[in-house]
Amino acid sequence: MRRGEVWVAKLNPNNGAEVGKVRPVLILLDDALLETGMSPVLCLPLTSQLFTQLAALRVEIPARDRLLKPCYVMPEQLRALDRNRFGDGPLTTLTATEMAQVEQLLLVCCGMADYLNPAH
Repeated sequence: MRRGEVWVAKLNPNNGAEVGKVRPVLILLDDALLETGMSPVLCLPLTSQLFTQLAALRVEIPARDRLLKPCYVMPEQLRALDRNRFGDGPLTTLTATEMAQVEQLLLVCCGMADYLNPAH
């Protein structure tokens, strides 16, 4: 498991507006921490559905490698998952450009960057 890879994870049980079910997730935890066997693992869920009102918060990951259909990273759904929730992977690995987009949107979602003016 490495930062930037997409793995399958079991997100149930979920609560309220949390995303659930078995779905691909993007690994965010630093590689040095992953190598220690640290758990939980920080990750972002992916969805195959794009809702217009959330399009500005999504990074598209085209179908490639073992990711069978286009998906969108959901940075507002940051999760810390125990390693026992992970299944198959890696399905694919994000490019440097895709990771930079995800990181920028994650900062926006956490109130650490202005989406309209990335210089802040």
